[in-house]
Amino acid sequence: MTQDLVQDSWNRIDEWLREHAPRTFATLGPPAGHEEIAAAQEELGVTFPPDLVASLLRHNGALEGVEAFRFSTHDRLLAVSEIVRDTESMRSIAEDLDEEEAEFYWIHDYLKFGSYGATADGLTIDCRRGQDSYGAIGRFFDETGTDFGHASSLGGYLAELADQLESGQDGGAVTFNGRLFWEWAGRPGPDWGSADDPLPGPDEQVPELDLSCSPTDVLPVGLLDGLDELGALLAVLPREQVAEAARKQLRRVAVETGLSKYSEVKSVLDALDRGEAPPRPEQGGPLALRLRMVLVQASIHRDDHRRWAAEKMVHGIWGSPYRSVCESASLRSRLTVDWRADLHADLGDLPLPPLPDDRFWCTLRNPAIDSSWYAAQYAQDQV
Repeated sequence: MTQDLVQDSWNRIDEWLREHAPRTFATLGPPAGHEEIAAAQEELGVTFPPDLVASLLRHNGALEGVEAFRFSTHDRLLAVSEIVRDTESMRSIAEDLDEEEAEFYWIHDYLKFGSYGATADGLTIDCRRGQDSYGAIGRFFDETGTDFGHASSLGGYLAELADQLESGQDGGAVTFNGRLFWEWAGRPGPDWGSADDPLPGPDEQVPELDLSCSPTDVLPVGLLDGLDELGALLAVLPREQVAEAARKQLRRVAVETGLSKYSEVKSVLDALDRGEAPPRPEQGGPLALRLRMVLVQASIHRDDHRRWAAEKMVHGIWGSPYRSVCESASLRSRLTVDWRADLHADLGDLPLPPLPDDRFWCTLRNPAIDSSWYAAQYAQDQV
């Protein structure tokens, strides 16, 4: 019976989360009540597939927030009341469509049991009894409608999820600080370029670098949001410690994108490691010329990673170390699933603070970070 597969799969999922991501596991809700499930079916006028009932009797959704349990599609598991709310919302949208449009967008007897949150996207289950697709799993996309074929049953879908977790990083399951993340690193393209490639001559047309950055530039606090507790740690560390992390992150970027092969890049990174401040940049300097040539070659080879690294290396060498760390982390998140652990190590493996909230940002007093918006909101709330 597929209900048994649901229970077996949740056993495997729960066991893995307890061991590897206990903070994520703690967000899974207790069992739903039979009465609540029955009332939801009556309100929506559908019969829940047995697998959905079995799953709700195991976990009635997951708490909201960044720590929440999410499927590999990044959709949060919904509780019974949320299934009703989101499904009724989708029905109200479909009411404005003609019959042909609604068939591809949203059918009345679909249910949404997983929600992306930021948009209407989410996981769906077919509740049309008598149809061969009854109980099948699909996903709704706001722009294209509902697409099935993900699994023939929720039990099968949960079994595939358990397989992904047990496969670890090979299945996209990454853990950090007790939390589960779904991430896949992009495959590096073929290497290109040589350390002996000549620098552009004075008559060659190569794009200029943005050299307007300064070590005193203030970082908008929004750039720290995606770093969660790492962003909070970065915000309270002394500038000297952040600068050291910025140098380490910059070298990782140079190695991973192939920039480290160039002597002009290697020499300045070595100088930074020795504590030597590089001279102010000039468009015609050796390093700037090398990076400008890389921009041209990266466009030819369609290598966005190396192009982006060349553009942002300027900030890492001559700009704010806080901005440099954020930009290096953003790029490395596309190159390796270990970027969080690497960043934590480069920040000194210090104890991580709690996830930052609005109060944390509004009380932050770091002249290198602009958190004035949060401070203003807090002041307004106190009136």
